[in-house]
Amino acid sequence: MNQSASDVPNATPVNAEARLAEVRVEIDALDRGIVDLLNRRAGLSLEVGRIKTASKDLIFKPFREKEVIEKLVAASRGALPPEHLRAVYREIFSSSRSLQRPQLVAYLGPEGTFSYFAGVEFLGHTVEFQPKQDIQAVFQAVSSREVELGIIPLENSLQGTVGQSLDFFLRYEVFIQSEIFCRINHSLLSKCTELSEVQTVYSHPQPLAQCGAWLRTHLPRAKIIPQESTAAAGRRVAGLPAGTPVEEGAAAIGHKGLAAMLDLNILATGVEDLADNWTRFVVIGPTPAGQEAKDKTSMLFTLPDRPGSLVEILSILAREGINMKKLESRPLRGEKWKYVFFVDVECDLEKDEYKKVLDEMATSCHTLRILGSYPAGPYLDVSGR
Repeated sequence: MNQSASDVPNATPVNAEARLAEVRVEIDALDRGIVDLLNRRAGLSLEVGRIKTASKDLIFKPFREKEVIEKLVAASRGALPPEHLRAVYREIFSSSRSLQRPQLVAYLGPEGTFSYFAGVEFLGHTVEFQPKQDIQAVFQAVSSREVELGIIPLENSLQGTVGQSLDFFLRYEVFIQSEIFCRINHSLLSKCTELSEVQTVYSHPQPLAQCGAWLRTHLPRAKIIPQESTAAAGRRVAGLPAGTPVEEGAAAIGHKGLAAMLDLNILATGVEDLADNWTRFVVIGPTPAGQEAKDKTSMLFTLPDRPGSLVEILSILAREGINMKKLESRPLRGEKWKYVFFVDVECDLEKDEYKKVLDEMATSCHTLRILGSYPAGPYLDVSGR
């Protein structure tokens, strides 16, 4: 005869409650030990900050942080899932950086854009995020050292490159410090309670394009109106700033977290045309990253107007066994029918071993500028699902 759980002595309510009390006491003791260790670590972070007081070097060291997390994940043998460990240490690093020096980070605002959520997920909650009205303002703030870092969208898996971002790399001397790949999930948000009530949809042009088929299928008669950001669209629909009349039948496409922030209803989620929707963001700073063992390099170059000039550059990279991850041309502002090329390669071109390669490329190019060498970015889910 099978023995039920209630017949097992260790499973009786009395024993279970007693064991639960013991476990809680043990957890409390561990928590006190963890807090003590975190305070000791914070003290060392403050000391690092004092040592670096005279230095203008950036506090953010993404490769060092990535290296530490990978070592900790490899060393972890217990019940803690790797993604939980990574999340905990992202916040520990965020606190450590803030203790060394207050960290200001500009992003495409207002609060609640995907740039905002990507920044919080990657850089942590103790960073001081400063919203900017457009992507150019983010570049300006970093270039002028108003802020230490900026976070910008660079390309999307459905709609391709964010052209504005590439254009501003031509106009501002900033450098890529790191990259992040973020899963994007769009929601339709409104004061309306039914989808049939929606007459107008607002959002940034990129999400509107990413959700085009869904909008044509479910809201074929709705007016589609671009806004400077998803959060700005949400604020408009919510009747903000205070005193702004709420527009009847208005909806916004954006992060579902905007619903709680702006008191909006979620009429639909996952309205993007393809479920596997990722955006690549990059963190930019006013100086090169200045760290060792980087995985990728981004660069801009222009070429002489003659046959085979692009082939020369591609041949150099192929000869050296350098894998190219991205190649895109953009019109060169102020120069008719001339183009600038944006390239990502899988190596650290700033290493001494590549000096001759860079010299050879520079000889073949009209202009060549390294935008930064940096660690390959993590894949983070900021969809809010």
